[in-house]
Amino acid sequence: MHILETDVLIAGGGPAGLSAAIAAQQQGLRVLVADFSRPPIDKACGEGLMPDSLAALAQLGVSLKDADTGIFRGVRFLGHDSSVEALFPNGIGRGIRRTLLHGALVQRAMEAGASLCWNTRVETRNGFVTLNGEPVRYKWLIGADGNESRIRRFARLNVGSAYQRRIGVRRHFLVQPWTDLVEIYWGEDCQAYVTPIAVDQVCVAVIARKKADFDHAMAQLPSLQRQLEGSPVLTTTRGALTLSRTLPTVTSGPVALIGEASGSADAITGEGLAMCFRQAVALGKALAAEDLSIYEREHRKIVRLPQMMGRAMLLMDKNSWVRSRSLRALSVRPQIFDRVLSIHVGALPITKIGFETAVNFGWQVLTA
Repeated sequence: MHILETDVLIAGGGPAGLSAAIAAQQQGLRVLVADFSRPPIDKACGEGLMPDSLAALAQLGVSLKDADTGIFRGVRFLGHDSSVEALFPNGIGRGIRRTLLHGALVQRAMEAGASLCWNTRVETRNGFVTLNGEPVRYKWLIGADGNESRIRRFARLNVGSAYQRRIGVRRHFLVQPWTDLVEIYWGEDCQAYVTPIAVDQVCVAVIARKKADFDHAMAQLPSLQRQLEGSPVLTTTRGALTLSRTLPTVTSGPVALIGEASGSADAITGEGLAMCFRQAVALGKALAAEDLSIYEREHRKIVRLPQMMGRAMLLMDKNSWVRSRSLRALSVRPQIFDRVLSIHVGALPITKIGFETAVNFGWQVLTA
């Protein structure tokens, strides 16, 4: 029986798996990526890449300058009676259809020399990994197979995981973006975030705790409803789960996890793709050094801030008093939001939030 051989076997051909493949190939390793789907692989998401995401992509040799994208320069929060906005201090963001991003990553992975096996089922049986039933020999096994990762179960890395679940749905609209900001609209039990993805298109993603439904969300967000009124819907509604998951460890022996398989922050942070791109760079270096403990340490650093930001925003989602007071306080002191966004995109260290700033914000929340 012929047995496939590779240095690195990656289960999952989404952005996380392809990024890991590129990073490993950059280190001179032989890489094989296997996925049951075929490109372009789509997934419901907000489709916005902030400056830190683009910087991490550049380390992988991926540029979106010539791609059909929208451009945004910051973020705006909009509540029932207040709003606040801030610009990125370190460049621009780009909105891009998930399918176009996947295509760019596929192209870069092939240029780097990775072997991509589509329509290929990855299975784990009796301690072995097979591709469409055929055994494969590898030195390193990477689980990039999403929230319900088989590789995570195979390596027994599920133990101790904890998560919160929300539901997201996405649509694309044919309309000229009315702002060069990503807008996040806060409803009573949902958020909608709007990303310009072309000169004449926006992506609208709705996230909710129980029921993510566009009509239900629009009823809570009349200002967004007015912006979209009469605009043709370009795509059918696509849904996905968004999890905030933490894992005690993401490596075991020759196995490492990346992307959502390795834990995640709520989609409202907009950092899911940025995390997987940074994880890929760290993983490539660890594989080259033949020491996954390097990746373990870097992974903890990479996920810490997005998960903390996610918890803060989920508190606003769950508590209308906190949400209303926080948005009002930020609108009164927009420099705080400016600093928080700078920290969020990696332009400032978290220590720059400062004790005095935190106290002032807390006071504004209590008195707003």
